[in-house]
Amino acid sequence: MTGELLIFIFLFLVTITGGLLMINLTKVIHMVMALVLTFLGIAGLFILLSAEFVAVVQVLIYSGAITIIMLFGIMLTKHSEEEPKTGWAKKGFVFTGIAIFFFVIFFGIRNLSLGPQAENLHEKNTEQIGIMLFTDYVIPFELVSVVLLVSLVGAVILAKKDGKEKEGEEL
Repeated sequence: MTGELLIFIFLFLVTITGGLLMINLTKVIHMVMALVLTFLGIAGLFILLSAEFVAVVQVLIYSGAITIIMLFGIMLTKHSEEEPKTGWAKKGFVFTGIAIFFFVIFFGIRNLSLGPQAENLHEKNTEQIGIMLFTDYVIPFELVSVVLLVSLVGAVILAKKDGKEKEGEEL
């Protein structure tokens, strides 16, 4: 058993534990902290895959920014302190769905050929990502930017619409 395998198993357990805690905890703040644990575990797995840039983005954006936004959203909205517990039937249904999804994906990719292994992934991967984004993938990159902008504008419009409806109800 190599050190890399031990680190992988540790990060796997951290990620799965964070996910399970997030599903099973009842307080929303605790759920968010469990989600941070999951994001950090995933970032560690990205480092093991020699994707340091993605790992840093994972930590900065998901573990940092998204979590802070979620905490502000929780603090600024009315919510019950504890979420209602779900029944065993619902948990069983969700677990069955997850197990079916796992087996479909497992058998789907078991004999998948991914082509030759890339040998220089760990060398200047941030530079390689930048070059690829601004040369070969510039159009998909710009399309994603437009989609994100449209979703942001849509979210603002929906949020303002709810506020106007509530003001109209109070009058």
